[in-house]
Amino acid sequence: MPVKQMTAAADLADRYDIVVIGAGPAGMAAATEAASHDVRVLLCDENPAPGGQIYRAITRNRPVAFKLLGASYAEGLPLVQRFLDCRADYAAGATVWSLQGAHPESEPEIGLTLGGSARRIRAGRVILATGATERPMPVPGWTLPGVMMAGAAQIALKSASAVPQGRIVLAGCGPLLYLLANQLSDAGAHIVALLDTSDRRQRWAAIQHLPSFAASPYLRKGLSLLVSAYRRIKVIGGVQDIAVSGQDRAEKVRFSTRKKQHVIEADTVLLHQGVIPAINLTSAAGCELVWDDAQHCFRPVVDGVGRTSVPGIICAGDGAGIGGARHAAVAGRIAAMTATTDLRIGTDPDCARQLSALQRRARYLLRGRRFLDLLYHPAPQFRAPRDPDTIVCRCEEIRAGTLRQAVGLGVPGPNQLKTFLRCGMGPCQGRMCAPTVTEIMAEMQGKSPAEVGTYRLRAPVKPLRLAELAAMPHTPAAIQAVAGHAPSDFQPNRKESP
Repeated sequence: MPVKQMTAAADLADRYDIVVIGAGPAGMAAATEAASHDVRVLLCDENPAPGGQIYRAITRNRPVAFKLLGASYAEGLPLVQRFLDCRADYAAGATVWSLQGAHPESEPEIGLTLGGSARRIRAGRVILATGATERPMPVPGWTLPGVMMAGAAQIALKSASAVPQGRIVLAGCGPLLYLLANQLSDAGAHIVALLDTSDRRQRWAAIQHLPSFAASPYLRKGLSLLVSAYRRIKVIGGVQDIAVSGQDRAEKVRFSTRKKQHVIEADTVLLHQGVIPAINLTSAAGCELVWDDAQHCFRPVVDGVGRTSVPGIICAGDGAGIGGARHAAVAGRIAAMTATTDLRIGTDPDCARQLSALQRRARYLLRGRRFLDLLYHPAPQFRAPRDPDTIVCRCEEIRAGTLRQAVGLGVPGPNQLKTFLRCGMGPCQGRMCAPTVTEIMAEMQGKSPAEVGTYRLRAPVKPLRLAELAAMPHTPAAIQAVAGHAPSDFQPNRKESP
C-alpha cells in the first residue's frame, strides 16, 4: 500500500503513533521501518518530494542527471521507493514551526502548516530527522550577487540541472566542495580555481586516524574525488584569507597564501566549509545540546539509540551528528525501532537482535569520520571573521566590527547579544549567524565555544502568518483568556467563528 499524500492540514489525524520530521535518508528510513511495525506514521517535510538534500529531486530526474550526479546519488532510489511503498501518511510542503516534548499528562505535540493552514497534532513519539546545514563562511563580499553557498548551487543542479555561467571559483574546505567541483565540471561549467582553506595545522593529527579511514567504505570514493578534481581543476591550497569584490555583483576574488597575494576574476563564487547539524527545532524543543569538539559544532545529546533529553523526542541522522547519508539511513531505522519499542513498553527478542545488528552497521559507517573532521577542519579566521565590515547576520545586516564592539561591552552570551543588536532574530532564526557569533565571542572572551553556548530558540522556529494562527481550532483555555468565559457548547475540533 503506497504512502497517503496529505495536502491540507485538515486531512491530518489528531494523533499519530510516530511523527517523523524530515524526508532525507534518516527520515525516509525511519518512516518506512516504523510503518512496517503496524503503527500509524506521519512523515512531514518542507520539500515537495522526498529525498532531502542528498537525494533531492531523485524521483523526477532523468538518467542523464544520475550520470552527472554520481553513483552515491543513485543509491537513494531504492530508499525513496521503499518509503513511497510503505503504509504512512506523507505531508510534503509542510512547515513544522513548533515542537513540545512529552509531559507526565500529555504526549509530544507538533505545530505545523500545510496547504496554507496551521494546526497542532499529537504523537506518541517524534523522530527528528532534520539533517545538516552548511556552516556559514562569512568573508568580505559574501552578500554580493553572484556569491552563494556551495549547497545552494548543488540544490540548483539537482532540482533544475542549472549550472552557473561564466567563470566559477569554489572556496572553502570539505568533501562536498570537491564533490560539487567534479559535478559542475561534468556538467560543462568553467571552474577557474578551487581555493582550499583547510587548517593545515590539523593535518598531522588527521594522519594519525588514516588507518581507520582506510578501513572505511569511503576510501575509494574520497580518493577518486580528489584525483579527479586535481586532474581537471586548478586547486590552490594553504589559502589564508578571501575577499570578494565588485560593483553590483561578484567580479574578483582576492586571496593570499604564504607566498603572495592573488586576484582571480570570477562571475560566480561558491563558498563552503563543511556541514553541521540543523539544531533549530531540537533547540526550540528544549533538547540538551553539547559542543562536539571533533566536528566543531553543537549537537543534541542522544543515547545509543537516538533518545534526546526530552521525553518522547528521538533524533536521527546528521541532525544528531554528521555521519553521512548511509549512516543516516541506518540511524533512521534505529530511531524507528526505538520508538516502536518505547510505545509497546517491552522488547521483542527479534527486534533486539535487529537493533544490535543495525548498531554494528552504524559504527562501521562512522569509521574514518575523525580523519575527515580533522583533515577538513575549518581555519579559525574563516570561522570568526576579523574584517570589521564583513556581515555576520545577514537578516539584520550586523557586521563583524559592530558585533565585536558589543561583545567588548561585556555581553555574557549570544542570547544577551540579541537585546543589543537583534543578531539572530531575523527570519532564519540564527541558522546563518549562530556559529559565527559563538566563535567570535569565544575568541574575544578567551573561552571555548562550549562555554559561550549558542542561541536558545522558541516557537515559532519558522515564519508563520498571523492568519494561519488565527485559523487554528481554539481551545477552551484560549477562549477563556480572550473572552473571559468558555462557551457551554464548545467543541475542541470545531473552528470558532471570528
